[in-house]
Amino acid sequence: MSRESKVLAVETAVLDRYSEGAKAVQPKLCCPVDYDPNYLKAIPQEVLDKDYGCGDPSRYVREGETVLDLGSGGGKICFIASQKVGPRGRVIGVDMNDDMLALARRHQKTVAAAVGWDNIEFRKGRIQDLRLPVETWEKAMAAGPARNLSAWQKLEEEAERLRREQPLVVDGSVDVVVSNCVLNLVREGQKPDLFAEIFRVLRRGGRAVISDIVSDEAVPERLRADPELWSGCVSGALTEHGFLRGFEDAGFHGIRVLKRDAKPWQVVEGIEFRSVTVEAFKGKQGPCLDRKQAVVYRGPWKAVVDDDGHTLHRGERMAVCDKTFRLYTDPQGPYVDQVYGLEPRQAVPLDQAPAFGCRQEARRDAQETKGQDYRESTTDTGACCGPEGCC
Repeated sequence: MSRESKVLAVETAVLDRYSEGAKAVQPKLCCPVDYDPNYLKAIPQEVLDKDYGCGDPSRYVREGETVLDLGSGGGKICFIASQKVGPRGRVIGVDMNDDMLALARRHQKTVAAAVGWDNIEFRKGRIQDLRLPVETWEKAMAAGPARNLSAWQKLEEEAERLRREQPLVVDGSVDVVVSNCVLNLVREGQKPDLFAEIFRVLRRGGRAVISDIVSDEAVPERLRADPELWSGCVSGALTEHGFLRGFEDAGFHGIRVLKRDAKPWQVVEGIEFRSVTVEAFKGKQGPCLDRKQAVVYRGPWKAVVDDDGHTLHRGERMAVCDKTFRLYTDPQGPYVDQVYGLEPRQAVPLDQAPAFGCRQEARRDAQETKGQDYRESTTDTGACCGPEGCC
């Protein structure tokens, strides 16, 4: 069998298996996951029974956010997220499987009536190509089926036009992208496109929270070619390191593992497959300007290195550009508990700030933070620790 035939067999197996999963419960497709029962009360039992996941990224969603769920399936995570973001928020579910979309859409009004608002939209699309509105393109295909090469080329041109003029998910429109055990189903050669698409649709400052199956060793080719193992969320898994590297290569920062199952979900030929939930942020791109800020790493490590190569030494004033300073001190960001920020005594206006040199391990002198001419002395005559004076 050629490589192309193997790829087609895997993709067909994924579609067929999840179509069956929409019609009848498939116990082998899911890991045990504890969801907040308060959010499950509004969701019909059929959706709960036919949910196939390995984690709960919805627990990290916040009120008022726009959420995109990749591989939304029967809609469970979307229905939970809808309740968490509230009526001011918005939820978009994207899936390629017609039977799963039908299941989710069938119960959408029931959930909306139970929670008091309807802020969900289910769209058909491939998660590695979030520009293409598949249902619109399928209408073009039905109107003019590709019976020859020329007709197929016209359909391809129409797909490109739709991606450009009517993207399924527009650039920078989402606060948080979530997904539950779906990234591993995308074939290996398209996984970089998938991470790039997640990055594209997020707004600056947005984040991805992804639950998926990873392996502790690289999966050999003979297992990757097995359609049954691939559709079962096994042989398409990235390694734990490779999964994190996918976010890093796409341009994310602040990447961290929020949850990792100690016990493997499955072991195949000695390779352990387990569930992890990873969070990654968008926003480290942009110009570096020097506004005389510094950050101090709190510890406990002696030193750490960030995604841009800045080394922070415990207890030392490290010079950073304004962009990095804002990332580190963002109260909703991943670093705020790790460092404290030091603004200069006299603020440097952003439009007057010079370029910050590529100093990835530069200290900031205390006088530079205070201002080179700052020599004021202060005296506190009050008791600072108690009636006996200072400690």
